[in-house]
Amino acid sequence: MARAIGHVTIVGLGLIGSSIARAVKERLPQVTVTGHDASADVRVAARALGFCDTVADDPAAAVAEADLVILAVPVGRMADAGSSIAPGLRGDAIISDVGSSKSGVADALAKALPGHLVIPAHPVAGTENSGPAAGFASLFEGRWCIVTPPAGAPGEAVAAVTGFWQALGAKVETMEAAHHDRVLAVTSHLPHLIAYTIVGTASELEEVTESEVIKYSAGGFRDFTRIAASDPVMWRDVFLANKEAVLETLQRFNEDLTVLQQAIRRGDGGKLEEWFTRTRAIRRSIIEQGQDDAAPDFGRKH
Repeated sequence: MARAIGHVTIVGLGLIGSSIARAVKERLPQVTVTGHDASADVRVAARALGFCDTVADDPAAAVAEADLVILAVPVGRMADAGSSIAPGLRGDAIISDVGSSKSGVADALAKALPGHLVIPAHPVAGTENSGPAAGFASLFEGRWCIVTPPAGAPGEAVAAVTGFWQALGAKVETMEAAHHDRVLAVTSHLPHLIAYTIVGTASELEEVTESEVIKYSAGGFRDFTRIAASDPVMWRDVFLANKEAVLETLQRFNEDLTVLQQAIRRGDGGKLEEWFTRTRAIRRSIIEQGQDDAAPDFGRKH
C-alpha cells in the first residue's frame, strides 16, 4: 500500500518544477504545495504566478511539513540542494528528483542526505523553454516517468512516488538506474548533443552566412534549433553526469555515421535506402505509441 501524500515541496521552480506544481493543483487539489527556488527573482515570479500555496525563502523551512520533496534542479546542483534541505526534513519524508541521469543523482543524494529515503525519478517530458512562466499542468499527460528506486527501498514509498506521477497523468516504468542512463543516452542525450553540434557548425560555416542559415532554414534544421535552444546549464550537467553512457553511445553513432559516409561516397543507394527504411519504421512506432503527433509538418500551426 502506498504512503499517503498530503504535502509536496518542490525545490526548483523552472519549467519542470512549476509544471509539477500546476499539475498537482489541477489534479490533486487536496495536496498542499510548497515551493522554493535558490533564485530570489524566481521566487518573486512564482508568487506572482500563484501555482504554489506557499513559496518559502528558506529551503529547510520549505520542506518542514513535506511528505514528498521533489528536487527539480540541474543534476549538477543535486548535492547542494540536498544539503540545503537536510536540516528541515522530517525523518519519514520521501525525497525524489526529476533529473535526466540517475546513477550520479542517487549517489549525490545518498551522500547529502544520509539516513533519508531517496526514490529518484525522471519524467521524460519537457520543452525548449525554461523558467517558472514556461510550465503548464498538462506537460506530463501521456508521457513516461521512469522511477529508479535503490535496492531495498520500501515498497510503500516506491508506490507513493509511482502513484504521484500517475496522478499527474504520466505512465510509469520502474528501472535500474544504470540501465536508465544507457537508455536515455540514446533517446535524449545524444540527440541533444547532435543538435547542439549541427546548429553550432551551421553558424560557423564561413561560406554560408548566419543570416542565410536563419532565412532558409528547412524543417529539419528548425527542429534541431528547437532542441539546441534547451537550457544550457541543465544540459551541461547532464552530459557531465552521464558521460560514460553518452561517450559509449557517441562512439557507436560515429561508427554508424562512417558507414553512411562511405555509402554516399561509393554511390551505394541500396545501403542508404535500407537504412532510411528502417529508421522510418521507428518513427511510425513512436507515433503509434502516442509519443508524438502524426499531423503534417510535426503539428506546426501556420
